[in-house]
Amino acid sequence: MVCLVSRTGRHLQRYDNLGRRQVVGCIPYRFKCSSDGTISDELEVLVISSQKGQKMMFPKGGWELDESIEEAALRESIEEAGVIGNVECELGKWYYISKSHGTFYEGYMFPLLVKEELDFWPEQNVRQRTWMNVKEARDVCQHWWMKEALDILVERLGKGYGLFRD
Repeated sequence: MVCLVSRTGRHLQRYDNLGRRQVVGCIPYRFKCSSDGTISDELEVLVISSQKGQKMMFPKGGWELDESIEEAALRESIEEAGVIGNVECELGKWYYISKSHGTFYEGYMFPLLVKEELDFWPEQNVRQRTWMNVKEARDVCQHWWMKEALDILVERLGKGYGLFRD
């Protein structure tokens, strides 16, 4: 068993040239498994609660000076959602203002094809994680820019998948 601890503090935090904090997130996804063990073409994404438990979103957090952007994306997925997988090609970059802090951010999002769901992870006591279909996730996600990233992921994976089934 490996002991994982969330990073804390802002001393290694990255900022862009305009002073916006740089954050990185992932959309953890998988294809639904049938009861007989076969993998279907139905996409599921993993959403998590905010630390205060009132909002739903995808894992995201600060990109730090001692890591690549992909390493930051994977670290946030492990810390906040307890999932490990393959970080895929960037979905995009967004600029937004935090309503609670009134600060400006530069946010990057990546798809994460989930390979393992951990039983224990650093923020398991302050977050809930839930697998949902795309429509459900889009409905509950609180951040417009994460919804846009989800739309890009769905488009990228292609219309050949049964992505909009209920």
